[in-house]
Amino acid sequence: MFDRQIFLSKKSKYFIGLMLLLFIPAILVAFSIKDHDNFAFAQREISLRKIGHEVLLQSGDSTSRVLPIREIAENEYQIRFENEFTFQPDSLVNITGRLLSRDPLAHDYIVNVVNCGDASVAYGYAISKNKKGNMVSCLGRKQPTACYMINVKFKSPGINTAKSGYLLGGLPFLAFVGFMFLRSAKPKRDIPIGHHNSTYTIGTILFDANNHKLLINEQTVNLTGTESRLLLIFALSPNEIIDRSRLQKEIWEDEGVIVGRSLDMFISKLRKKLESDQTVKIQNIRGKGYKLSVNSEEL
Repeated sequence: MFDRQIFLSKKSKYFIGLMLLLFIPAILVAFSIKDHDNFAFAQREISLRKIGHEVLLQSGDSTSRVLPIREIAENEYQIRFENEFTFQPDSLVNITGRLLSRDPLAHDYIVNVVNCGDASVAYGYAISKNKKGNMVSCLGRKQPTACYMINVKFKSPGINTAKSGYLLGGLPFLAFVGFMFLRSAKPKRDIPIGHHNSTYTIGTILFDANNHKLLINEQTVNLTGTESRLLLIFALSPNEIIDRSRLQKEIWEDEGVIVGRSLDMFISKLRKKLESDQTVKIQNIRGKGYKLSVNSEEL
């Protein structure tokens, strides 16, 4: 029952950690996209002011002001002017097309020149990314001098290419973070004991596998976790040759990297801690592996 509770606790922590891994990057990406869009919209307002400026220059006005840009609806902006002016539809189409081509979010838009007094449309046209939806008419007809406002409505981008590119660009990083999390969260594989207790007698030495300790002549010798796991494999199969590959696999496979010399190093450390009992030896069986040699067959 206790082991089951530990398992469920580990499983819950793993699930919570995985949820955090999924949601935290998503939130960060969402804020980054928002900042990216805010910058793009700020650039758009500058482009709209330039449109107003060039329209005035085309009409021969180089002194009056372009008033602050107003957002009159979602994705719809209004360019206002200080004084009356006249304009050529050809020039207006060319000016807006040239300046808005630099806006990554302005592929489709509608331009309406409206009268200040009654908001009636004096001239209008539509531009589409695929050009099949372009609607431009009445070119070459100079419009009379009057008070005009230019409304520019952009098609809602939805999940646009800029956002998609941003998300896709971040996928390698998210994949790397996910790999590191799963690697660290993956529980280490427990070596099956096969007995109700975890205490083993090796010659005259008492081995407490759970607490990672050796009791030698009433003195306690501490083991590292890796040393304890390694010795447990030997203790479960005394006087039997254990393949080197099996030892590496069971001890280091879950760590993600297997280093050949690591096994030799831990074997050497174990030999020093067991050397007080001359009847216990960890032997190197050339070309095969290692064997815990104990004079007594019973552990």
